[in-house]
Amino acid sequence: MQSSNPVLNRSSAFAPGQGQAYPGAAPYGQPSSYGYGGSGMPPQQYQGAPAASRPMTMDDVIVRTAATLGVVAVVAAIAWKAVPVELVRPAFLAGALVAFAIAMVLSFSRRVNPVLLMVYAAAEGVFLGIGSKFIAHWVGDSGIIVQAVLATMVTAGLTLATYKYFAIKVTPKFTRMVIIGTMGFAGVLVINLLLSLFGVQTGINGFGPMGLLFAALGAGLAVFNLILDFDMIEQGVRHGAPQNEAWRAAFGLTVTLVWLYWNILRILAILRGGD
Repeated sequence: MQSSNPVLNRSSAFAPGQGQAYPGAAPYGQPSSYGYGGSGMPPQQYQGAPAASRPMTMDDVIVRTAATLGVVAVVAAIAWKAVPVELVRPAFLAGALVAFAIAMVLSFSRRVNPVLLMVYAAAEGVFLGIGSKFIAHWVGDSGIIVQAVLATMVTAGLTLATYKYFAIKVTPKFTRMVIIGTMGFAGVLVINLLLSLFGVQTGINGFGPMGLLFAALGAGLAVFNLILDFDMIEQGVRHGAPQNEAWRAAFGLTVTLVWLYWNILRILAILRGGD
């Protein structure tokens, strides 16, 4: 199945039937000589290939995602503490723009460069650190950051549990709806940014009713994108994607989780109200 995720579909590793996971393996998604065959022998445990060519495991994805999110968190904490007041706005915008530019490069790359991914994570950390500090100051309670982080973790955990235990099927129709919704949402945000440059304020990024509506829509779309991420990662592991594709999976999860956190933080801030 070809991935519909814009991050994961750049690699044939997530498209069964293209390429091989490791020497001796069948093409992704096809029966392997290591599995049950005409001999009736049980599948063999794969060992011995170089680390770069062995199949990706769920542990690989978890470790790399943890490393990427760790960079985001550490840089966010540094930005919160170290960025002087006079540089808050330019640093915030620079972090957002650099993160967006690198995300586009990584999304359309055939192979995710781990170093570039960490630069993306650092830029995202600057954006989140300064943005979170601004919202905490507006609300008058830095504890809202901890609440947003916990809410993000719980939401992601519940989404994964729902996906696994209710055996959610990611159908082509569901995928198209999520992709179209995500692209439409992103398009509205881009138009809003252009309008703001001419002094037109729509309230989409504000802290009023319109801001709450769009933050809720953003969080909902993030949850649906998490389901796509989980499905594509599961497909990659099942069909023997090479180990280095775990970096692409980590990138996709990081983008979605950061998006989810930011929208949850905005929702909590709007419901709480400013001082």
